Amino acid sequence: MKHCIDTKDLNRDEFLSLIKLAEEIIEQPKNYAKVCEGRQLATLFYEPSTRTRLSFTSAMLALGGTVLGFSDEQSSSVAKGESLADTSKIVSGYADIIAMRHHKEGAALVAALNSTIPVINAGDGSHAHPTQTLTDLLAIHLELGRLDNLTIGLCGDLKYGRTVHSLIKAMAQFDKIHFVLIASKNLVLPEYMIQELEANPKLTYSFAESLEEAISSLDVLYMTRVQKERFDTEAEYERCRGHFILDKKVMSLAKENMRVLHPLPRLEEISAELDADPRMAYFRQAHNGKYIRMALICYLLGLVKLNDTEEQNLTKHYKEISSFCCRNKNCISKVEVLPHLVQGEEPHLACAYCEKGA
Repeated sequence: MKHCIDTKDLNRDEFLSLIKLAEEIIEQPKNYAKVCEGRQLATLFYEPSTRTRLSFTSAMLALGGTVLGFSDEQSSSVAKGESLADTSKIVSGYADIIAMRHHKEGAALVAALNSTIPVINAGDGSHAHPTQTLTDLLAIHLELGRLDNLTIGLCGDLKYGRTVHSLIKAMAQFDKIHFVLIASKNLVLPEYMIQELEANPKLTYSFAESLEEAISSLDVLYMTRVQKERFDTEAEYERCRGHFILDKKVMSLAKENMRVLHPLPRLEEISAELDADPRMAYFRQAHNGKYIRMALICYLLGLVKLNDTEEQNLTKHYKEISSFCCRNKNCISKVEVLPHLVQGEEPHLACAYCEKGA
């Protein structure tokens, strides 16, 4: 059994095979209209979502399967105090595969460790969002025809942006990738993600203080919103928003074949006046998310074989140290009674659930 908890769970061949399968589904959707007949997807969404939840639902229905679940944790037994571990065990008996979004970092790993069916991470706090990254990779491949030799600008909320973190990890599988990091000082990329960049020889990075400074060199601009829900106070959010705005003036500096992506929803960071510009790919990106999720569901249910992937061992790279205490206040380990799992070696131990240091 295989789960999709982080983009690290997939290798280059799997990424490319999933993209190829998604493109086949786009071309011949009728060939896949019944492959999930008799199968059920459980969508467990503890946090608000439009695109991700609906695209998973649409994907499963398009494959001939059915969907059950909830879109508000207060309508589930969580409101009664049920643990995530117990919910995962129970839902394993009702469905064939789980797609879960949660506001706590590391929640998807907890679900997978306690589930007897495949679990897909549909976003866990500010940690990871692997199916958005699959959507991003499909968009880049469809728009530019390649995933190697790219200069990618990451702009906006790089601190809490789980889509940014997942994209960086995924691009480590490809060659000659350069990231330009464009963020205000309060929303810079976390140190553990900088370490991720520096640990991989295929990745290089630089910093830019403005979109105007960076945009002419980019093949892809990945815009993100400043996420109000990640801030402790309204005042802190107001201080961080509005620093980077993409408008016609800025886009006049970009290449003719550059593409702009956004995980959506957008707020003020991309002017609506740009929507008709063919370089704006974010709506095409969102629509095609359905097809990459169809491909992933088929793969994790064993309905298609992409390669000779070995059985996944979720705890292979982790060890338990009872004295370890994660300091990340948004880690799932702060609200659930869990084994003290860590990754790495002394003195660079990190929490296995959220990947943050002690």
